[in-house]
Amino acid sequence: MLDKIMSILGEEIIPAEGCTEPIALAYAGSKLRDILGGIPEKIDIYLSGNMIKNVKSVKIPNSEGMVGIEAAIAMGTILGDSKKELMVISGVDKTKLPEVKKYLDENRMNVLLYHGDVKLYIKLVGTLGEDQASIEIQNYHTNITEIIKNGEKILGQSCDDRSFVDTPMTDRSFLTMDLIYNTAKTIDINLIEPIFKKVIECNTAIAKEGLTNLYGIGIGKTIKEGIEEGVYGNDLRNNMAAFASAGSDARMNGCSLAVMTTSGSGNQGMTASLPVIKFCEMKNIPYEQLIRGLFFSHMTTIHIKTNIGRLSAYCGAMCASAGVAGAISFLDGLTLDQCSKAIETTLGTMSGLICDGAKSSCATKIASGISCAFDSYYASKKNRNLLFGEGIIGRDVEATIKNTGVLGKDGMLVTDKVILDIMVNNK
Repeated sequence: MLDKIMSILGEEIIPAEGCTEPIALAYAGSKLRDILGGIPEKIDIYLSGNMIKNVKSVKIPNSEGMVGIEAAIAMGTILGDSKKELMVISGVDKTKLPEVKKYLDENRMNVLLYHGDVKLYIKLVGTLGEDQASIEIQNYHTNITEIIKNGEKILGQSCDDRSFVDTPMTDRSFLTMDLIYNTAKTIDINLIEPIFKKVIECNTAIAKEGLTNLYGIGIGKTIKEGIEEGVYGNDLRNNMAAFASAGSDARMNGCSLAVMTTSGSGNQGMTASLPVIKFCEMKNIPYEQLIRGLFFSHMTTIHIKTNIGRLSAYCGAMCASAGVAGAISFLDGLTLDQCSKAIETTLGTMSGLICDGAKSSCATKIASGISCAFDSYYASKKNRNLLFGEGIIGRDVEATIKNTGVLGKDGMLVTDKVILDIMVNNK
């Protein structure tokens, strides 16, 4: 069981520079160039609606403010290093950005909607001289499921032809809040400390950047300024919300600092970690407990998000907010039942929040989610919670998590389509 847990952490908590959807496109572009042996003369791009939604409005790091599908692929194709995976455009030579802009101006790319059922789907078909190659990614951001060159299938690194249920990702069906709670209490700290040390370093750095400089709407910086000006109280709740949302402010608006992701998302990784870090800092909680709290938060986020899927109309940061509610309850010495109730109250409150793509408003949503997480924790500390049958609240926390999954995966299918239609046809 412990081996599986460590495998899950290794698969889910990984570094990424920039929003993971455009970075996945940059990664695909860099691989396509490698396969063809040069920069494609033309690229046809097939994307699922969720990919289009999450790339449309977010700024790409190291690009001097470029936005969009074609820009992400051009950055990866011309400047990317495929061996870096989700760090594919870190450390690029910015003197070559004019080549990227020229490539974009030449209209070499054609974007088409993929009509299948896979929520995270990327396929690039490129030509260079007489050569043609294609690369397909499904279900998670670096999962290359097919590479073809001149009609011949190539089996390369990370390639497999299996469906998502058979992908190399470790099975998560054994996860429960009981297991997560007890493992967080007892796991050998030396096993998980290296992982969460990196989480603390990377995610804290980008949060501080977002608090210092103005990115996008700057909601984290705004809350911080409100605290300093006496508009907001200088309390745990507001400091946690400011710290978490500041990281997203910076990341969604082109900051080139890397973050440690969770469940394929930097916003989820920051949401699951930054409020816990701030909570421990302000309450003088020892470092070892911070590491255990981060383990609880991230594993809970993974557990909830697994039931929903990688991409949907359900805002993934709310899964992480529920993880935070449980984690700070855990750190405050609350029982398993109280931690579970805090998670349920957060899910029962925030589960209607939609994902309408990666952009500045991700930060404002995170601020709202963390405020709710804190309220849920404190209500649970006083043994006040939402009850079975109130909306999506089930008989226990596992039932509520399953109900959340049904809502996010099945119930919001039409919502997803409507959101995409609004975004594509917005006047």
